Amino acid sequence: MLRETCINLNNFFLSVSDAIDLANPAISLHQMRTTYIAWQLAKEAILPYETCRNIYMAALFHDIGALDPREKLLLHRFEAQEIDSHCLRGEQLLASIWILAPAAPIVRYHHLPWKVWRESGARLTDPHVLESQILNLADFVERSIDRQVYILSQVSDIVAKVRSLEGDEFHPEVVDLFEDLARREAFWFDVANPRIYSLLLNRGPLEKVEIDIDSVARLSRFFSRIIDFRSHFTATHSVGVASSAIALSKYLRFTEREITLIQIAGNLHDLGKLAIPVEILEKPGRLTPEEIDIIKKHPYYTFVILDSIDGFEQVTEWAAFHHEKLDGTGYPFRLSAGDLCLGARILAVADVFTALLEDRPYRKELPEKEIRRIMEGMARRRHLDPIIVEALFDNYPYISAYMKEKQEASRQQFEEIQALGLMGQKGPDGIFSGVNAF
Repeated sequence: MLRETCINLNNFFLSVSDAIDLANPAISLHQMRTTYIAWQLAKEAILPYETCRNIYMAALFHDIGALDPREKLLLHRFEAQEIDSHCLRGEQLLASIWILAPAAPIVRYHHLPWKVWRESGARLTDPHVLESQILNLADFVERSIDRQVYILSQVSDIVAKVRSLEGDEFHPEVVDLFEDLARREAFWFDVANPRIYSLLLNRGPLEKVEIDIDSVARLSRFFSRIIDFRSHFTATHSVGVASSAIALSKYLRFTEREITLIQIAGNLHDLGKLAIPVEILEKPGRLTPEEIDIIKKHPYYTFVILDSIDGFEQVTEWAAFHHEKLDGTGYPFRLSAGDLCLGARILAVADVFTALLEDRPYRKELPEKEIRRIMEGMARRRHLDPIIVEALFDNYPYISAYMKEKQEASRQQFEEIQALGLMGQKGPDGIFSGVNAF
């Protein structure tokens, strides 16, 4: 059960950052490795704790605005023709949540070359300049590492690449900081360590920061956008599941604390879909057997990611078991009625209900009569809990209206974020960051 007071913020952030990188196995741990490099550079510069913390958070989520995994892969390979959109989206997303807002401007400018700052009259001591330069260099270094080659065999070439960009891409002082770090073999061993999650968890600047359950709920709503905003077909799905689950849990007399937990579970139930290619999520026709098998792994990844958060056991089960069925024919754990608690059963009903009320690539949303026919049939076949399905249709007008209201607000946010990819914006002092650094 979730502890009454709080969970470790670093644990939560690292797990979600890990999930975001699931979309491209070829670049797994990119954000964590970049975070370690940036954090070490900040320490080398002897920056204040608060600044180190902001750089750390910015690095953990610096690619959060790259909603399409294909865009992220192009960025990683230095092949992107346009790099500013994901910085704009990242800034907008991070600025919307109180605890990550200080990291937003760092993400906004993390691809801005030093020469652009310099030509605008900016100095390294100006707000966000040093922080974004540190993240820029850390991101460049991590992307320059060939994962098929022994790490120490690459050091001299990476250092030479960084030095060649001194004065243009990177401020000379930041390059000097990096060269000092690069002399230490242990630094490179840490960067390449497959257990870098544990390293950051136990040593990172958020090591002792804890947050209460209400803050976790707010953060879960924020991260549900990252899950959903990859496709306009799923842009409001998690908030729909969470809101309908909240309404159902109230009718089923959950406590206030349990309602908060089910909100968190609803927001994060599809976290594992970050590992599913967008082209499968948006396929207009019937999925092939192979594609269905790929889809089946998403609740498993939801379980693995949430299970890594200490004290999150109840939320993990409620969120990850939403495709299990009472008769044992669900996936991926093949659980049956005796294994599924009320929270997991509510999430399963809320997930089906929300999906049927949404437009999908292969159909429009369904009318109430058709939704009732489908879900009552699933209840008769023991795929869904009949008591919860009955509660849903006994209160259908309220639950559907409440869900639609929450989804509409989320849809507006999605459209605002998408619009940022279509335009350039000016930053401090009129700096235009719509430039290609590489």
